[in-house]
Amino acid sequence: MTGELLHCHWRDLAEHVRRTVGQVDALIVDAPYSERTHAGHDGQAESVNGRAIAYRPWTPADVADFVAEWAPLVTNWLVSITDEDLRGPWRAEMERHGLKVFARIPAIETGMTVRFNGDGAPNWTCDVVSARTRKAEHIGAWRPSPYYLVKREPKDVVGGKPLAMMLAMVEDYTRPGDLVCDPCCGAGTTLLAAKLLGRQYIGGDLDAKHVEIARERLRDLPAQPKSGTLALPWEKP
Repeated sequence: MTGELLHCHWRDLAEHVRRTVGQVDALIVDAPYSERTHAGHDGQAESVNGRAIAYRPWTPADVADFVAEWAPLVTNWLVSITDEDLRGPWRAEMERHGLKVFARIPAIETGMTVRFNGDGAPNWTCDVVSARTRKAEHIGAWRPSPYYLVKREPKDVVGGKPLAMMLAMVEDYTRPGDLVCDPCCGAGTTLLAAKLLGRQYIGGDLDAKHVEIARERLRDLPAQPKSGTLALPWEKP
């Protein structure tokens, strides 16, 4: 398996993983954010980019359902990019299901517009909540970055993340040949990063238009880069 992309709900993708590959090495997801973030974005969408968010926000209950479904299917890392309101629920649910949760990591996209609300200082930062399984061989074996700092990029879908950011995360939390999963893949940036870095990938999204955009982006890339030839657009701290 090199890569697979499905048009489906994240629950259906979890069932597909159980039936076909059993588990994934790492799950890296940028799932919907809280009601407050969605309302803030949509309240200024017309003046910023004309695009409202087309999917509903998540609640702590959604986070609980997601982690309960996916935690048993992950062998190494479960990583969520989220907002301030849902950071706590992600941490709590990961701990509830036996994962080792680490300190919040800032993911900064300079120039992003979703956190501009016209009242107070703008915030360019999302929260990365990372957790791994408690295997003895994992202790001290991983050295993820303490922060991610990238420039804003044009987005194929609302809420997407820069490719530079996802390249850095995939490199931090996976190894060549690992199977990377994104059950809320949007335009497929995490899957794209996995393919560029020589990982396998599996993903899904509920929006058919998003899935088609992701498939087109993935078709334009080779299956694997040649070792040492990929220019990664960020600097490790």
